[in-house]
Amino acid sequence: MPNAMKIVLGVLVGLVVWFVVATFGNFAIRGLVAGYAEAEPAMRFTLPMLLARLGLGAVSSVAAGFACAALLRSVPVAVKFLAGLLVIFFVPVHYSLWTQFPLWYHAVFLVSLAPLALLGARLARPLASAANGAA
Repeated sequence: MPNAMKIVLGVLVGLVVWFVVATFGNFAIRGLVAGYAEAEPAMRFTLPMLLARLGLGAVSSVAAGFACAALLRSVPVAVKFLAGLLVIFFVPVHYSLWTQFPLWYHAVFLVSLAPLALLGARLARPLASAANGAA
């Protein structure tokens, strides 16, 4: 498969993983954080709820970078594209929610997306090394 197709595949897998982890994690937050399900429709979150959402975003970003890198060990640039695409995707989302969340929340979420995806890719390196050693 040509590298361009691999990159597209890796980025798509990373995006799917991000949204799957975020979706299931959001269900978990609803069940674990008191009052979250009631606050969610109006997006009137308390500080612990905002921190839980940021934590979930962090886990989702790391998982996305990990999945992309684990799939495409031979094309590390795919994770960089994924990291950039996550930022490009979420900037307009957060712009539309600008008045509903504090500035620090938007800043932490948006600034952490790319580095956390790259961290996830870095965590996949030992997996790649083990796979290469076993081959």
